[in-house]
Amino acid sequence: MENVVIIGAGAAGLTAAVYAARANLAPLVIEGMQPGGQLTTTTEVENFPGFPDGIDGTELMDKFKAQAERFGAKFLQYDAVQKADFSKRPFKLEMMAGDPIEAKTVIIATGATAKYLGIESEQKFMGRGVSACATCDGAFYKDVPIVVVGGGDTACEEAMFLTRFASKVTLVHRRDELRASKIMADRTVNHSKIEMAWNSTIEEILGDDTGVTGVRIKNVKTGETTDIEAKGYFSAIGHKPNTDAFKQLDMDEVGYLIADGVKTKYEGVYAAGDVSDAIYRQAVSAAGTGCAAALEAERFLEAQGE
Repeated sequence: MENVVIIGAGAAGLTAAVYAARANLAPLVIEGMQPGGQLTTTTEVENFPGFPDGIDGTELMDKFKAQAERFGAKFLQYDAVQKADFSKRPFKLEMMAGDPIEAKTVIIATGATAKYLGIESEQKFMGRGVSACATCDGAFYKDVPIVVVGGGDTACEEAMFLTRFASKVTLVHRRDELRASKIMADRTVNHSKIEMAWNSTIEEILGDDTGVTGVRIKNVKTGETTDIEAKGYFSAIGHKPNTDAFKQLDMDEVGYLIADGVKTKYEGVYAAGDVSDAIYRQAVSAAGTGCAAALEAERFLEAQGE
């Protein structure tokens, strides 16, 4: 029987582990299949407080984990939750590989996975010019051309944000009009730094040892391919929250958990980080909710006399 089980080992989960461990709750962190979360897919993090010269994303998560371990947090590697039963306490977690786990409280910090097109070259240049977070990585592309793929509000927001840094932003969309809201679409199409590549799809990300050098697009009507010079490629086709195992909880139409702050509809079950955040999706905001979830879990256990 665990006092606190934290599902996920990104910024939210590991911050929750630090706080719960310092409260002598000996939390168990289920690391899942991507320990460290989305930060491990980027090479340099420049916007996390306390690191004025920036820090490698994986190194930052390693520091988070070491801090949690120092205070007594436990870690379960190479396993993930496939089903959760929150209908009664203790809560029961069915694992993909190991034995079921029972918990007095649960913090869900499984994050959200950025959607990519699935072409091989996206993975090849991940963290070396390929990104899904303009806020995280936009500042690395000052005065160079970049490409964004997508056609909804997310794509328009990313493209608009990136104009602060890039010399030119090419927005690639497979249709001849954007799916975004009219006001956002109009701003994007009429922006002096944004060039539209209508009726086009991404064929390949081009690059060399230095990273991305260009993007090959294909016109879906003519079949013609064109190589566009670019130092960065941003996928802006959305995120998928990692919530498949938590069907008992309330979610929005995309799959983000609905919480009151960090509290779900079940007492003792909390949501932290990108799993319930469709707006900010930043490491520092995830860490903040991880802290809040751990404090709520501690207070709940105290109230239960546990």
